[in-house]
Amino acid sequence: MTLTELRYIVTLAQEQHFGRAAERCHVSQPTLSIAVKKLEEELDTAIFERSKTRVYPTPLGQKIISQAQKVLEQASTIKDIANEGKNQLVSPLHIGAIFTIGPYLFPQLIPEIQQMAKDMPLYVEETYTATLRRRIRQGDLDAIVIALPFTEADIVTQPLYDEEFVVLMDKNHPLTQFTQLEPEQLTEYNVLLLGEGHCFRDQVLEACPNLKPSIDDPRGKIRTAAEGSSLETLKYMVASGLGITILPQSAAVGNHTTSLLETRPFKTPPTRTVALAWRASFPRLQAIDAVRTAITRCQLGQHS
Repeated sequence: MTLTELRYIVTLAQEQHFGRAAERCHVSQPTLSIAVKKLEEELDTAIFERSKTRVYPTPLGQKIISQAQKVLEQASTIKDIANEGKNQLVSPLHIGAIFTIGPYLFPQLIPEIQQMAKDMPLYVEETYTATLRRRIRQGDLDAIVIALPFTEADIVTQPLYDEEFVVLMDKNHPLTQFTQLEPEQLTEYNVLLLGEGHCFRDQVLEACPNLKPSIDDPRGKIRTAAEGSSLETLKYMVASGLGITILPQSAAVGNHTTSLLETRPFKTPPTRTVALAWRASFPRLQAIDAVRTAITRCQLGQHS
């Protein structure tokens, strides 16, 4: 068996679809299918059950896949060790961030890194926390920027900064008459939220628990919260008059709808803590330090 074959079965288990798994592995579907079948023949056991609609591991296959995941993680660590003696700022760094941070951080972070380490290009990725968790463990990403809480075995997490939440509304909205808002005031209006899977949605509901009863209101009244695919989508919806939303401060400005919108702080502002995380075994600590310093500079630039 090979590391490539192990990577194929791990990816196939995650996607439960040969086509999607092949696309992620950058090979053709027949290539991946043949490799998986070859490994099953070598091990003399069925790793996957196949149906017309999906592919899923057998009970024994699940154990094999779990062990394959550990082997891939260890192989990634070997590569990291081999790079220890090299200049840590001259090879690409793969960094990921959650959807509600990446679009607002990366445009500032990349120029900062270019000034500090011009020979260290950044591969950047935006996705869900759960996906970032998996990809950093697999070694696909070197560092991730997430919102706390975040715990994972053998992953180092360091807080970077706290960010307040603000309420975004149309400039003619009744709430603009207030300089500060209480969460209870929002229940009278349609509050637009991100969809399931976004940790920021959960943070908003934790900060404003009074919104929870309205999420699944089957009557579709004005208190029913709508769901958007991104913070930028929510901003467009607010600008068009569909309701109000709650955003992290960094996302509250920055597109051509800004002139149509206003923000208001909470009287007691809820916040999120943004953190940087990396594998404890990752040897390029100078690269991690560079990213941390660059993010700090980005934050200082926003508040200067």
